[in-house]
Amino acid sequence: MIYRKFQDKELSMLGFGTMRLPLNEDGSINEQLTEEMMDYALSHGINYIDTAWPYMANKSELVVGKILEKYPRDSFYLATKYPGHMIAEKYDPADVFERQLKKCRVDYFDFYLLHNVYENSLSVYEDPRWGIIDYFIEQKRLGRIKHLGFSTHADLPTMKRFIERYRDDLEFCQIQFNYLDWTLQNCREKLAFLKEKNIPVWVMEPVRGGQLVNLPEAEKAKLTALDSERSIASFGFRWMQQFDNIAVVLSGMSDMEQMIDNVATFDHYDPLSADEEAVVLDIAEHLKNSVPCTACRYCCDGCPMQLDIPYLISKLNQIRAGGGSTAAMQLDALPEDKLPSACIGCGACAAVCPQKLPIPDLMTEMNEELAKIPKWADICKQRAAAEKAAAAAENA
Repeated sequence: MIYRKFQDKELSMLGFGTMRLPLNEDGSINEQLTEEMMDYALSHGINYIDTAWPYMANKSELVVGKILEKYPRDSFYLATKYPGHMIAEKYDPADVFERQLKKCRVDYFDFYLLHNVYENSLSVYEDPRWGIIDYFIEQKRLGRIKHLGFSTHADLPTMKRFIERYRDDLEFCQIQFNYLDWTLQNCREKLAFLKEKNIPVWVMEPVRGGQLVNLPEAEKAKLTALDSERSIASFGFRWMQQFDNIAVVLSGMSDMEQMIDNVATFDHYDPLSADEEAVVLDIAEHLKNSVPCTACRYCCDGCPMQLDIPYLISKLNQIRAGGGSTAAMQLDALPEDKLPSACIGCGACAAVCPQKLPIPDLMTEMNEELAKIPKWADICKQRAAAEKAAAAAENA
């Protein structure tokens, strides 16, 4: 197993993410298979286990805690997160934290994250009414949290703003990172900024929830032509081994086959060759199906609605490449009069576009695609209702 040094710890570069655990036919977590996978992970060198409050309909922490209880507490590092990204009427970090300790059957967390600090949750984390960040800084002082960090799906300006304000208290940052988002979601710039700030990086969505495994056949053929003995997933994981400021790569493994394959990939240092990297980045370009906007901003000058058209097009490119939920979540932070739905189709933008892009048509396409994506506020309400019903049933 490849290990990366973080302060006084040696962390397995491959972490077991528990957002996509195996399921039974009725949709419940297959605890027996999950335990077998956990046993395999720990016996083969994985020492970093990642969970979170909302994972697996709020059941991930319970199952993970139950399984890990049989292991010595110092034989693994456990991470979970505070759900400040979930839209709610109020936030009570103390109540959530105490319940998380109980669910996970531990007295402390090795790593604790503020979950998804992004454009729309930034105000929640910074709101003095809730005292979220101050509370967790205090828990760290008390030793109930060993290391405090945050995860984010934010664009770079928001991420920079948050880090500049809280750098002294945050020890690591978890970002979505893979060879498709290297340019699509500015991962290259994010990684460079975090390195400049000397902030170690944790990786989530390394194969984009399976998108970079279930590639179109033509793209798969390019990888198998390089090495037919390797799995498609391994190319994405090996691509990350070249970056020295990445400490942990979290994989949401949902069956034993994935576990065995990923452990084998991280068994030893084996980054992509220059030729292999050229192929995966070429595949990324084909997957993008991008609108070729150069962000010259000529379109913005004459827009009567003052829309940030290049930004909106960048979100459309994310949607086209399968990142619709993240794009929609980020767009939720915009006022209604700055969304693509505010476009009046006057065509002033298209008339001055050097790339001759049909911008009003692109805004229409974006509206149609956004309409297909569940609203984040509705998802949060559903999860909160499910959690309340489960708690009532438990106490009955």
